[in-house]
Amino acid sequence: MGPLIRLVAVPDGMGPDDDRNNLLRLTVFMQEHMAPRVEELIRRSGEEEAAVDGDGDGWGRIRCVVADYDVGTWALDVARRTGVKSAAVWPASAAVMASLLSVPELIRDKIIDAHGKRKRQMNWSALTQEAFQLSPDMPMMQPAHLAWNCIGNDQGQELLFSCVLAGVRAVDECDYILCNSFRDAEAATFARFPKILPIGPLLTGERPGKPVGHFWLYVAFGSFTVFDRRQFQELALGLELTGRPFLWVVRPDIVHGDAHEYPDGFLDRVVASGNDGGRGKVVAWAPQQRVLAHPAVACFVSHCGWNSIMEGVRNGVPFVAWPYFADQFVNRAYICDIWRVGLPAVADKKSGMVTKEHLAGRVEEVMGDASMRERIEAMMVVAHESVQEGGCSHGNFDMFVESIMS
Repeated sequence: MGPLIRLVAVPDGMGPDDDRNNLLRLTVFMQEHMAPRVEELIRRSGEEEAAVDGDGDGWGRIRCVVADYDVGTWALDVARRTGVKSAAVWPASAAVMASLLSVPELIRDKIIDAHGKRKRQMNWSALTQEAFQLSPDMPMMQPAHLAWNCIGNDQGQELLFSCVLAGVRAVDECDYILCNSFRDAEAATFARFPKILPIGPLLTGERPGKPVGHFWLYVAFGSFTVFDRRQFQELALGLELTGRPFLWVVRPDIVHGDAHEYPDGFLDRVVASGNDGGRGKVVAWAPQQRVLAHPAVACFVSHCGWNSIMEGVRNGVPFVAWPYFADQFVNRAYICDIWRVGLPAVADKKSGMVTKEHLAGRVEEVMGDASMRERIEAMMVVAHESVQEGGCSHGNFDMFVESIMS
């Protein structure tokens, strides 16, 4: 039997020096350059029997296109044109996918305006800063936090919104929407939008038992969060003020200007070479799944990215929720308002910063709340059961695999 996975390179149209973190530009280029090549690949599949390891077995015809929604909705259009099944993989919460599928209703109800911006509005297509709710028991959402309102200038936001509309149409016509979530985490959303299938939490590390040891803080803000220097320093001082051991992931570009300016003496006082032997450790990267699975970690100071949330929930770690942009605010609503397994980091109205005193206080509240720990541990059990045989996510994934093989 030959290899089960065949890799095929398809150029995205960007040059070696282009910034692939520019999601808007990357999306446009991929649709323009990759779609025709992938369509050709699908149409040619099965026409020529390619020998594998000399045994004469061919690869056969492509039966299904599985595409990441964020950058691959063009591939769902290709699947429709070529007559093969399609599945959109949605890596964020089901609630955010539901908000995208509801764009026509949001326009109809004048929550957003698909025709342009209104006067005195900072964000393209946002008519109101009033929160809206797609159904009872779903998170409250803000128009300003919708994805296209969070990136670029007016022109870029309008272009991104047009891409979102095209993506919504493609997803609406695909066969499956696979979501890295589990039914009990977002029961109201899955009840209203049954086409979204939970298959998660996808693989994460799992801790063997309850937290033990020194009760470390794990502090990480994902791939995109950027602080100004004042907030970065206040965060550092807040971690020091907790008096607890911590592991802090500090990307090289996490501060505007690409330069870290720790508070005077912070590294000597607190990090590994400090006078007390080092309560804290600062790293540029950490194996997050393994960290959260470690039984000594008892609190996660997080930017509220959905993958991070699922990893924290899967391991029963409560949160201090500090979102940066877009869907992270919806995720904070899940953590703090619906599941009640964490507390928000709230900026001071006068300074606009999350102060060191506030951060240290939030950490202590989370660490000392026994009922919160009971709730997150209960969610951990349900999350684990969902991916075991007989669980909802396990069953959904089996159904999906069987359907594309038939």
